Parts: sequence; structure tokens; C-alpha cells
Amino acid sequence: MQGFRDSVLGFVARIPTGRVMTYGQLALLAGGPGNARQVGFIMQGLADSDLPWHRVINSQGAISTYKVGFGEAQRALLEAEGVTFDDAGKCDLKKLQWWPDREDEQPSLL
Repeated sequence: MQGFRDSVLGFVARIPTGRVMTYGQLALLAGGPGNARQVGFIMQGLADSDLPWHRVINSQGAISTYKVGFGEAQRALLEAEGVTFDDAGKCDLKKLQWWPDREDEQPSLL
């Protein structure tokens, strides 16, 4: 499982400012499709790290960390990068979701 964790962390480190990835997307890219929950557990331990953990959200485009006490901080960090949320608390994944094979793309809101 260490290889999976290292792969997840490698992708998280590459997420550009103002972009997001989903837990499930990270699991798929790291070679563990269906392990979105494991990605969530990995992200929980990163709140004090230099990695951009706050750029990882759920597949609906919303923040899932409110229940573990990081939701407000995560939202503030994302909003400081230009990520906006609608009244339902969701961001536009079509515009903001980042894929490593499309690294040259710029988010449409920045």
C-alpha cells in the first residue's frame, strides 16, 4: 500500500494552483481504482504538510472535509486560489478538474 500512497502524493504535489482533483480520480491514476476512501485517509494526514491537499475534493465538486474539521480551511485555501463555489457548495469540475496528461491547460477562470 506504500506504493499506492506514494503515487497519490506524487499526483497531489502536481495539482496546479486553482485546479482540483477528486478522490476517485487520484485512486484511479495511482493504480487503485475504487479506492477513493483510501485517498481520503491519505489526505487527512496532510493538513500540516506543504502538499496542496486542499485541492482534492469529492466527485460532486464539493468539499468533504467538514466532518473531520478541515472544511472551512480547505474552502478558504481554494477560494484564495480563485476557486468559486455555487450555493450548493460545489465548484465547476468541468472547468477546474485537472488531469496530468493535460498539464498545459489553464483553468478558464484564471
